[in-house]
Amino acid sequence: MQNVIASSGETSLSINSEMATKADPRHRAWVEVKPLAVEQNARLIKSFLEADCSLMAVVKADGYGHGATTVARAALQGGASSLGIATLQEGIELRESGLEAPILVLGNLTNPEELSACLHWRLMPTINSHREVELCQYLAEASGRFFDVQLKFDTGMTRLGCDLQDVPRLLELIQSSSHLVLKGIYSHLALADGDVDGKASDFTAMQQERFDSILRQMPPQPDGFYRHLANSAGTFRDRSLHYDMVRVGLSLYGYRPTNNLSTDLALKPALAVKARVILLRDVPSGVGVSYGHRFYTKRPSRLAVVAIGYADGVNQALSGRISALINGKFMPQVGAITMDQLVLDATDNPELEVGSVVTMLGEDGKAVITPQQWSDLSGSIPWEVLCSFKHRLPRVLV
Repeated sequence: MQNVIASSGETSLSINSEMATKADPRHRAWVEVKPLAVEQNARLIKSFLEADCSLMAVVKADGYGHGATTVARAALQGGASSLGIATLQEGIELRESGLEAPILVLGNLTNPEELSACLHWRLMPTINSHREVELCQYLAEASGRFFDVQLKFDTGMTRLGCDLQDVPRLLELIQSSSHLVLKGIYSHLALADGDVDGKASDFTAMQQERFDSILRQMPPQPDGFYRHLANSAGTFRDRSLHYDMVRVGLSLYGYRPTNNLSTDLALKPALAVKARVILLRDVPSGVGVSYGHRFYTKRPSRLAVVAIGYADGVNQALSGRISALINGKFMPQVGAITMDQLVLDATDNPELEVGSVVTMLGEDGKAVITPQQWSDLSGSIPWEVLCSFKHRLPRVLV
């Protein structure tokens, strides 16, 4: 049913009364996600690996801002065999969505309630200490179930993972526990995305040797046991870092972890950020724009207010440094980026109208704006840029 809600002269506006109670996900600003790009990227990465090397799709932080369940399904369809997440809740959400693939919790779960939930939802916790071994064994034995776990040790990241000298004792303790099943052992590279010939190369080689030194002490393991060290950068840096499995995050979503790599798989970005113009105004030269008047117009200008701001993930440090795209043409952003809006100089884009959609990040025609460009301008990293787009922005599948 349609109702006329305004009428004046030649102008009338009608809406569908059933739609009046719903918000169109594209009414303001949104993230467009291409699951097929994730699937194709997974296939390309898998083709780069040896047949006996598995791919873990890292889908933590809501799938790097793409939507964890969406990208997990796409990655599994593309050849990934397991999933990596950071928090217990992330794992539970994947299970509740019906995903049955093995899921490794890369973060550290330390209390009985968390580990009990892990056991219930068939998630693999990462063991970092003697205490976690005892807790997992107690919970599994009390429930009459076997508990799959993985052991992490520190080779130079100096973050999570047990100390190198503690590995033999923890391995023995896990493998002698009646209800624990050791499914993998791993560590994490600290400098794999750095320079190829300098400190990064030497340090990565040292981490690999520390990893290998532990593996040499281990007896043969049964099928279904995984040794893994490489992240995205390590995966493309050196095939000797692959072992039984690689953990790929950033590259799964279509981005190179560093420009220092010779491998180019023609990965496709799976995300674009778009927003609507909500107001146009014509102003003379010399007018201050937005908070603090950091920018003054240098000519009579047409300014477009766009419904996206730092609360949506557009870092205020990018103020006056970025552009948006429409029809393949760039429009500079001017003035301070505010919580809910930003302003574009649309003087050279007369086709722009209220309601026009601009691309803040992603492809538009032959032009593109990348997370790397934003991170270079803000002193950040592409991972942080992607993870900045929170649930305030609806995800629209393309």
